[in-house]
Amino acid sequence: MRSEKKQASPANPLGGDSGLFTPSGIEIPTVVTPEMVSREEHEIPGEYPFTRGIFPDGFRGRMWTMRQYSGFGTAEESNKRYHFLLEQGQTGLSVAMDLPTQCGYDPVDPMALPEVGKVGVSLSNLAEMEILFRGIDLGSISTSFTINGTAAIIYAFYIAAADKAGIPRAKLTGTIQNDILKEYVARGTWIFPVRPSMRLIADTILFANRETPRFNPISIAGAHVRDAGATAVEEIAYTLANGLAYVDELLARGGEIDRFAKRLSFFFYVHADFFEEVCKFRAARRIWAQLMKERYGATDPKSQMFRFGVVCGGSSLTAAQPHNNIVRVGIEAMAAVMGGAQSIFTCAFDEAFQIPTEQSAEIALRTQQVVAHESGIASSVDPLGGSYYVEYLTGRMVEEIHKVMKEIDDYGGVIKAIEEGFIQKRIAERARERKRRVDSGERVIVGVNRYQREDRTEKMGGVFKGQVFKVDPQTSREITDKYNAIRDKRDNQAVQTALQRLGEAAPNESQNLLPILVECAHAYATVGEMVQTLKKDWGEFQEPIRF
Repeated sequence: MRSEKKQASPANPLGGDSGLFTPSGIEIPTVVTPEMVSREEHEIPGEYPFTRGIFPDGFRGRMWTMRQYSGFGTAEESNKRYHFLLEQGQTGLSVAMDLPTQCGYDPVDPMALPEVGKVGVSLSNLAEMEILFRGIDLGSISTSFTINGTAAIIYAFYIAAADKAGIPRAKLTGTIQNDILKEYVARGTWIFPVRPSMRLIADTILFANRETPRFNPISIAGAHVRDAGATAVEEIAYTLANGLAYVDELLARGGEIDRFAKRLSFFFYVHADFFEEVCKFRAARRIWAQLMKERYGATDPKSQMFRFGVVCGGSSLTAAQPHNNIVRVGIEAMAAVMGGAQSIFTCAFDEAFQIPTEQSAEIALRTQQVVAHESGIASSVDPLGGSYYVEYLTGRMVEEIHKVMKEIDDYGGVIKAIEEGFIQKRIAERARERKRRVDSGERVIVGVNRYQREDRTEKMGGVFKGQVFKVDPQTSREITDKYNAIRDKRDNQAVQTALQRLGEAAPNESQNLLPILVECAHAYATVGEMVQTLKKDWGEFQEPIRF
């Protein structure tokens, strides 16, 4: 939806009332004149504050990493899909994990059984990680893991897999999401309380800075906040606020800003309001650079750079008339490129109601490749720079993002706002308002509340003629059988010794847990065993009920 109408809007600066607003509530003037734009006259890409991009040559020097979010069922099935995508020209992997893995349960746990292998691949131990990347050189491929509550454990598995394959840790590239703060407010795959979770994240980042210096140990994610209901302005504001909380934690642990800030990265969704999406990234780069330099004293330009990846899709996709999603994702991919993303993955058109098939995943990848090689928009850095409207909207986004961040500061900071449910309440209110606008038709969604077909059985793919992904009913049994076999074959004394060391270190906040987690991984300890060991000391997060 390009714009939305509201009542009682402010006066249009050119006279009259435009009545049109971006989804974040910023008024769209009928036309923007030079007098309405405030911008730096000599700002160029690759220079502070990086509004126009972090690299002087943009995508001319290096194309963005093309990923497709993929993972389902067994590690063997997902490995086959990865080989297929790499053969089609994908340049990085993005791993989806099932809910038991995300929430810290082994596949034999009664809590896990109904969800094993359903929305991602089951990765309960090192053996599964080795199968997942069989035939793939971890030293030459960039791998992204969308994992948070158990991110440190999955990262330990990845390091152990590289160790066993003889790949130097310094060659590993990729990202673990590892952003627990947004889990508490938007997605729900939290495990431990906020403060021990922050400690574990700091442990991971400090360890990674030393052991895997090319690997991004955190991807601070606004994506799920956006999908949960937040506006584009709030998506950036909440994400930057979370980022600052991690920076403060790392500094308190003795980290050096010009060392760890170079490996902080971010992750967002791109929705279909083209200009607002482009401008939110330009605004975020400017704000982050200024915060790193002026608040924290970062002097290395790399420490001031706002590096981010995106998903094109998510809640912007619809189950009704699913082929419309190909167009939506194409628009969103162009906005991501215009906004200067370093990594892009494009959702498949059927992702609103099923795990993508090979056919739909290939179309999603081809969408990126057409944008990259045929559209010409990657040939010039920030080609929209200097547009009166783009510069105006970027400036307005900066103002509104700062307002939301100040609101969080005034509340007492992001940790307090999460622990007391303030941000959760705000996102829920936005989600309710968004649904009201869609239900009323105020916000047009093609095929959903306008231009529907009379035959509504198409919803959820009811009359979809293409391939349909089906989960093999034997998948859960195969995974649990492999799990039991590993437990029988491993050195259980080595497992118990490693887990005992982990339990003893958990209360000691001055000790970094990552070396012990890697030791546990090498011993083939499982996700569930490591999580249960930490729970004995840390407990679990309890959702606030204040509001």
